[in-house]
Amino acid sequence: MSAIGLGAMMFATRMGNSKQESVDVIHRALDAGINLIDTADAYEDSEDIVGHALKGRRDDVVLATKFGRPVDDNPNHRGASRRWIVAAVENSLRRLQTDYIDIYQLHRSDPDTDLEETLSALTDLVRSGKIRAFGTSTLPASNLVQAQWIAERHGYERPHTEQPPYSILNRGIEREVLPIAQQYGLGVLVWGPLGQGMLTGRVRRGHDNDVIRAQLLSSFHDQRRLDAVERLIPVAAQAGLSMPHLAMAFTIAHPGVTGALLGARTMSHLDDLLTGTDTVLGDDVLDEIDDIVPPGTDAGPLDQDHTPPAIQKAALRRRPLAERAAA
Repeated sequence: MSAIGLGAMMFATRMGNSKQESVDVIHRALDAGINLIDTADAYEDSEDIVGHALKGRRDDVVLATKFGRPVDDNPNHRGASRRWIVAAVENSLRRLQTDYIDIYQLHRSDPDTDLEETLSALTDLVRSGKIRAFGTSTLPASNLVQAQWIAERHGYERPHTEQPPYSILNRGIEREVLPIAQQYGLGVLVWGPLGQGMLTGRVRRGHDNDVIRAQLLSSFHDQRRLDAVERLIPVAAQAGLSMPHLAMAFTIAHPGVTGALLGARTMSHLDDLLTGTDTVLGDDVLDEIDDIVPPGTDAGPLDQDHTPPAIQKAALRRRPLAERAAA
């Protein structure tokens, strides 16, 4: 698998491309040596577009997709139950126009479904040949370990990959997720290496930033992230690198990272990023980055990051009022 993969979320028609424009970008990536394409059933019509682009080239590609996030307003069309997994994989196979999926990933954890049920269903898909392997996305380290234990205990196929967010601005996975992945031999495909656009160098303190994206992403207003970007810009300049090339090279410098996903939507974005795929950062540059965003820390929260129910729901972190009063 290539160290750089192509993330397909931006190819959804709603993002602005025509179908043919997205197909052309995918073909350009394949021609440049990228052989990993990652999409999801929740990315609107992205799977359809990827399936169309891979006609005649399917056998040369590691094709990854995901399930679990809502695909419409129907509450039954989401999650990690056996019922939905069996339906979701057939839907993805049809849209992708393929007989098998190389890596089928649980998009987010499902607190309403026992992990044993999920692994059992995915194991059956592997043994039926519909998927070659399965993995997870944005799971806490504790769930990664739990999944390995369940698989060993019951003789299920085990998860082989994890897809977490990782960038210079969000290094939290260095603390537990990456060491656990290395311990269990998990492939790690990181998303968001450009910090959702903040590491392109175009989002600056006091500049007229992209208004539409700034309204959508609260991280564009986070002063800690903006401060870090301002300090990173001269580091990149001194190293003779653009900010995107610095950011991409940083993610694949970690020995626990198997590959990083590019989220390029246009041909120009892709070509610019491809020119930096061979960039190697020296220890001096990595030391400077460590001084700006210390290892294992985040420069502010990441939009779309996973927040577990134990944090989201007050009822899970507060005893009932009557019980508190009695204590």
